[in-house]
Amino acid sequence: MRQLYPEIEPYHSFQLPVDDIHCLYVEECGNPDGLPVIFLHGGPGAGLAPYHRQFFDPERYRIVLFDQRGAGRSTPHAELRENTTWHLVADMERIRDRLGIEQWLVFGGSWGSTLGLAYAQTHPERVSGLILRGIFLCRPEEIRWFYEEGGASWILADKWKPYADAIPVEERGEMMEAYWRRLTSDDAATRLAAARAWGTWEGGSLTLAEDPAMVAGFASPQVALSLARIEASFFRQHGFFKPGQLLDDVDRIRHIPAWLIHGRYDIICPVKNAFDLAEVWPEASLEVVLAGHAASEPAIVDALIRATDAHADQLTATAG
Repeated sequence: MRQLYPEIEPYHSFQLPVDDIHCLYVEECGNPDGLPVIFLHGGPGAGLAPYHRQFFDPERYRIVLFDQRGAGRSTPHAELRENTTWHLVADMERIRDRLGIEQWLVFGGSWGSTLGLAYAQTHPERVSGLILRGIFLCRPEEIRWFYEEGGASWILADKWKPYADAIPVEERGEMMEAYWRRLTSDDAATRLAAARAWGTWEGGSLTLAEDPAMVAGFASPQVALSLARIEASFFRQHGFFKPGQLLDDVDRIRHIPAWLIHGRYDIICPVKNAFDLAEVWPEASLEVVLAGHAASEPAIVDALIRATDAHADQLTATAG
């Protein structure tokens, strides 16, 4: 199986003001003259991790990564104002324009797959290819599955219990709204307690075998606050999409080379999401692997590396 490329440090990083509130952290790695790719992290609100740079051959790719509004090293942290899907799509265009890139590969997983689809459907002429992992279409049924008492709560009942116990019994019929009230409380301790319960639930659901370090990372105040607050803001409004929008607008991107990669046992984003997308987009290549949700799962790493190498091979062959 393919492994991540070696660890790499950015050759360029900067803060990019995008409006009167938000300033984005942006970095570039790899080959400054290579094939451009933009990496889209999950959440929304999860932020970047160093291993995100390692899905791409550093000799062949100019790797662009950024922390989305309110996440990671972007400021202000966990900010909800002026923070929607369409703000993030516009931010990607600002980054592309700032870096002088004509077209780039769009690579994203989980929420990153959602944002990748939204961006490509808005700016298809700017996209050379799409590599999407852990497909999430932000539909009401997907949000109910994981954040309300849907199927995930039955499969991971022991991990669900602390998430549910953070909310009084009488409020559990609408978990998203109950958490939203606490995540936007005027009391900092209330916000943090809710965020850590949310982050622990999500972090404990990412992999087939529980990864204590990953759970701890998602429950840490820095990650949990931005993840929980921004996810709740986006998901209670269904990602700011019209019903069925990402499936209905596939015709806008049908011509773009695309790889869809999904874990068979993904609890956060069930594999049905990928099948639903592939059904309306048969031109895309769908690969279902024996894994859970996280990009770090070995079978998912293998599939993603093969996809990024294949895209580079295709572009090189076309140029030749």
